[in-house]
Amino acid sequence: MSASKSSDGAPQPSKIRKVDASLGEDSFSREYDVATQKALEDIDVCQNEIDHLIEKASEEILKVEQKYNQLRKPFFEKRSDIIKKIPNFWVTSFVNHPLISNILEEEEEECLHHLTKLDVEEFDDIKSGYRINFYFDSNPYFSNNVLTKEFHLGSSGDPTSQSTNIKWKEGHNLLRKFEEQQQKNGGSSASSSRGKKRPLETRSFFRWFTDHSDPSSDDIAEVIKDDIWPNPLHYFLVPDIEVENGDDEDDDGEDGEEEEEDIEEEEEEEDDEEEEEDGEEEEDAGAPDQGDQDTGKEAEADAAKSAVSKT
Repeated sequence: MSASKSSDGAPQPSKIRKVDASLGEDSFSREYDVATQKALEDIDVCQNEIDHLIEKASEEILKVEQKYNQLRKPFFEKRSDIIKKIPNFWVTSFVNHPLISNILEEEEEECLHHLTKLDVEEFDDIKSGYRINFYFDSNPYFSNNVLTKEFHLGSSGDPTSQSTNIKWKEGHNLLRKFEEQQQKNGGSSASSSRGKKRPLETRSFFRWFTDHSDPSSDDIAEVIKDDIWPNPLHYFLVPDIEVENGDDEDDDGEDGEEEEEDIEEEEEEEDDEEEEEDGEEEEDAGAPDQGDQDTGKEAEADAAKSAVSKT
């Protein structure tokens, strides 16, 4: 088949159908000229090289993360030993975190006063998952010393989770109390009950701990792992930081007020000086000149002499 010609008689580039599936399904229904086809194939080759390097970089990054996880581990352990010297460190950090505090019921907060240690442990293969360990002193709520929630990232890409079975003591099952309260209030998050410090939420801390319905969107676990665990001191000190910032703002405010007062005083002094100057100018303008006064007296004397001489 001969190449078609344009209106000016010049031949147009011949077109071929792209059949290389590596560029996507849409390419099956498109036709490109030879030059474009060659460029697309070259781009595909480059893209394969880029993808290969990205995959290799991911493997290298994973090795680096594993290396530094091991280097950080003794410091995490040392930090945990020091934290044990501070009463209610972890429950304070939780209460000061906006997302965690939002799901804490009053009795759950009391229970977490017995939390002595928190530990986030990533698996050797970081991409396979992690576990969160909560260590408790003897308490009136349950007999477990450690409560663990694990997250596993399977080969299918869909994460799964599992947690320790809580051995509640008689009359202190906080999960059951929460669910009963939800039923009484019709499950409404806007409802509130006597003795609650905030409206009931649709979930609580221990309800989160035992919930495995959607591990892929577990925001609480992510907050504990990626926000609180790396630097819990930040959340423990939040009120102190806010107070310090408030003091700085107060100091700035006082300084600003003093500056404004100084400026006002200076302006008043300038106004008084201007008024005094204006008053002096008015007095000068209203007072007769001494020379004029003497000239007038001499004229009056001459007039009197002239009158006497005529007489």
